[in-house]
Amino acid sequence: MKKVYNEKAPKPVGPYSQAVKAGNLLFISGTLPIDPTTGNIIDGDIETLTKRTLENIKIILEGERLSFNNLVKVNIFIKDMSNFSKINGVYERYFKDHLPARAVVEVSNLPKNSPIEIEAIASYEN
Repeated sequence: MKKVYNEKAPKPVGPYSQAVKAGNLLFISGTLPIDPTTGNIIDGDIETLTKRTLENIKIILEGERLSFNNLVKVNIFIKDMSNFSKINGVYERYFKDHLPARAVVEVSNLPKNSPIEIEAIASYEN
């Protein structure tokens, strides 16, 4: 197992790795809509927050020379299921024809009071 860290991505908000490589899989920790330069949750609507979260995941993937096409599983945690279709609208722009397995779960709270958190698993094999 190898810890993965990309200086361009937001620092973890707790005692965990941005991602961990195990065999041919990359496990990306729950990622928030944090501005990598300030370390703070950005302002904006759920679409803006979803985009920032996916961009943070993209940074981690690119650091490992991977892309969204390498993702095999995505878990999305949201505080309000009424935002499901808005989140899907942004999500579709990132995934187009590649559709990994996915779950969306409504939760009561998330770190830093974020309305969304996304974790993912990528494969180093295409």
